[in-house]
Amino acid sequence: MAACTHRVGRVKVHLVSDGVFWTDGGTNFGVVPKTLWEKVIQPDELNRIPMQLRCLLIESDAGLILVDTGYGDKLAPRRQEALNLHGMFRLGGELATLGYKPEDVAIVLNTHLHGDHAGGNTKLAEDGSIAPAFPNATYMAQRLELADATYPNERTRNAYFPENFLPLGNLCRGNQDTVLHVLNGDTHITDTVRTLTTPGHTRAHQAVIVESAGESAIFLADAVPWAITFEKLAWVAAFDVEPLVSMETKRSLRDWAWRKEALLFFQHDPLMRKRFSRGEGGIERR
Repeated sequence: MAACTHRVGRVKVHLVSDGVFWTDGGTNFGVVPKTLWEKVIQPDELNRIPMQLRCLLIESDAGLILVDTGYGDKLAPRRQEALNLHGMFRLGGELATLGYKPEDVAIVLNTHLHGDHAGGNTKLAEDGSIAPAFPNATYMAQRLELADATYPNERTRNAYFPENFLPLGNLCRGNQDTVLHVLNGDTHITDTVRTLTTPGHTRAHQAVIVESAGESAIFLADAVPWAITFEKLAWVAAFDVEPLVSMETKRSLRDWAWRKEALLFFQHDPLMRKRFSRGEGGIERR
């Protein structure tokens, strides 16, 4: 996917991608029968469906803000093959098409710390150690999310990989305590960028909102990974740790989007990158 640029008021944002991976279709739609969800997306012979790894690059007054980092480049070849992870450029290449290098990113903002959202936070250095993939960036994640990722349970341990985030808490830069900055709930990152806690997928999942000159956009991440799940609130992924909370989170987000006529960015939906809410009068698709 080539980078796609939008304006939200006076703020320029870019949808960039770390590629496409394939995963089991049933897990993405939870208890919804396959006879229903396959009308939206057809699985392959292994019952897998494609999933985009979109990230959001925001040109803010505080510098470049990158929301999520995809799987990154640390996956073992066997794991990458199992995911069928591929892309024309992957994340670093897409940043380059916009004229940016990893060193240009000022803030990396993780919606949550699952491997497909935070894997690109770090990279393998030449000596085999783990290093920040964005060497000048401050990384941000929710405190509760960091706790859940650090101490996963039997259900969640396969979603979190400590090499993606724990080393960041041991690194310092300048007068910063550590490279990793912990957020406590909804937070204004800049005058135009803020986080909104959107629990359900994880207990402290957060969406990212851009607001400028009376216009609004929201990067929904795994609160609403597919556009169809915004319309059908009961379509909740099996990955969500609190599915009933996910439904109410989506209901609240949908009401907010209608009121704000917000531009919606879908992270995983291969069929739709964005949708523009037109309020109670209906939905305009793009």
